[in-house]
Order: sequence, then structure tokens, then C-alpha cells
Amino acid sequence: MNKWNISFYSARVEKETLSFPDGILADFIRIGEMIEKHGPNLGKPHTDSLGNKLFEIRAKAKEGIGRSLFCYAIDKTNEIVILHSFIKKTQKTPKKDIEIALKRKKELENGN
Repeated sequence: MNKWNISFYSARVEKETLSFPDGILADFIRIGEMIEKHGPNLGKPHTDSLGNKLFEIRAKAKEGIGRSLFCYAIDKTNEIVILHSFIKKTQKTPKKDIEIALKRKKELENGN
């Protein structure tokens, strides 16, 4: 069985993710460990597809809901890249958060 690796788009994205409230961060870490062992196609309630080869980790706790948007790493097998993380405040994932992730995904694809 191949082990998966999780990386971050930047130190800023890593800091945003790791600054989730404790309960949300604990759930994110738990889901991350499942991804490392089984791959990112866990399905709901853990992960979901947003289209355009963009996916989300769906962390949840009593403090609220955290989302980490990711894509598959370019030219690397078994690696995902966390592009953007945020605390979700609305029912639907805000368009601006999806746009940030898509922009960063495009930069990765273009080698920037």
C-alpha cells in the first residue's frame, strides 16, 4: 500500500491551517492521517470534490467547520497540496475561497 503525503502551498497556508480552533484542528489531523494511509478519496463526511480537480477536507468540531481545499501535486504521485484553509461561516463554500484555491492550483500547474 502506498503512503500518501500532504504538503502545503506555502508557509502561510500551513499557518492558516494549523491555527484552526483546537477541535477543528484535531479533526483535520485525524482526516489527514486517514488520507496518508488510504488516499484522499475518502468521500463524505471527510473529503469531497468541488469540481475542476479541486477537493476539500471537511473538518468539523463544536467550534464550527473548517475547510482545506486541495489538489493533487503535479509530477508527484501520492501527494496532495493544501491550497487554502478557512473557517466556514456559510452553508455554501464561498466563491472567493474557491477562487483563491483555483488561482493557486493554476500557479502550481504553471510551475510558479
